[in-house]
Amino acid sequence: MSLFDLPGILATGFIGLIIPFLFIITLIVFFHELGHYLAGRWCGVRITTFSIGFGPELFGVNDKHGTRWRFALIPLGGYVKFLGDLNAASQPDEEGSSRLTPDERAVSFPAQSLWKRAVIVAAGPAASFILAIMIFSATVYTYGRVVIIPRVDAVLAESAAEEGGLKAGDVVLSIDGSNIESFSDLQRVVALSPGVPLALEVDRLGEIVRLEVTPRLKSVASPLGTQRVGQLGVSVSRDPASIEIKREGLFSSIAWGCIETWRVVDGTVRYLAGLFAGRTTADQLSGPVGIAKMSGEAAKLGFGALLMLAALMSASIGFINLLPIPMLDGGHLAFYLYEAIRGKALNATAMEWSFRVGFGLVVALTLFTLYLDIVR
Repeated sequence: MSLFDLPGILATGFIGLIIPFLFIITLIVFFHELGHYLAGRWCGVRITTFSIGFGPELFGVNDKHGTRWRFALIPLGGYVKFLGDLNAASQPDEEGSSRLTPDERAVSFPAQSLWKRAVIVAAGPAASFILAIMIFSATVYTYGRVVIIPRVDAVLAESAAEEGGLKAGDVVLSIDGSNIESFSDLQRVVALSPGVPLALEVDRLGEIVRLEVTPRLKSVASPLGTQRVGQLGVSVSRDPASIEIKREGLFSSIAWGCIETWRVVDGTVRYLAGLFAGRTTADQLSGPVGIAKMSGEAAKLGFGALLMLAALMSASIGFINLLPIPMLDGGHLAFYLYEAIRGKALNATAMEWSFRVGFGLVVALTLFTLYLDIVR
């Protein structure tokens, strides 16, 4: 490579990574914040800003309702700012609210009833889930879905599967009472359950056999580098008869989209639980660089794969935002729950310190995932 090749390489990197990354982030952020915006409008709250990104504004426009729609320099999120908010995190502006006229105060966010504030905050994660459901549903309705029968083709020697009694030809019917429809269902559960005994029900030549198998933590290669996940030590059947394309109608596609979105949330919960319990590692966490790389890999497979990645991320982000961490939507909902129980809001000093702690946690997590990206 010479210096003359560098501009072309940089241009290729921009097109192959940055553009897919910006597409996914913008789509996810827009729908999430649109949930807040539409709920705010429905509740009669004045909205001053709808921002995609943080920091200095790149360009924007004002609408007839007085809302500034803007794109900002740092494309790592976004926010909707209501009248009466101190900042992008919707921290109440006590001093600013005192200067509002009675008419302005009536349409400010802090002046709304508890249920209206809760609806506006919850609408963001709800919109994230709806986006995931829409993409999953549209994809399966348009293209159908590939289902590989969860039949064991071979069992590796001295593996967790062999130790648990699995044999070639077994068809896994359920794990811990949950039906297993495809080999990908089996992989999903096993990957997030290293060291956890799983109760398997298998069909062995027409006979129902019940086994207990404990996946082992293994290192596997992925587009993001080496990751450590649970594995049984079985291979999928390559018999064409084991592969089926299932076509779904409109309502069954929507139902499948809801189920797939729930699976993403369930997988996120299982992963976080395993992380805190020490059963899984932080290898699967990704920051901006990792997400950009995943976006680029998905874009190589086509626009449909890029949308599927957006659906996965949207469902995960919807759940993450519901965690009771100040600054996130879940933190606001926790404050409102406190207010509902105690009959009064948390005092301004305690809320300010809560937001500082929440900001610190978010920054620390961002830096940690960025470190993991750089290491990878």
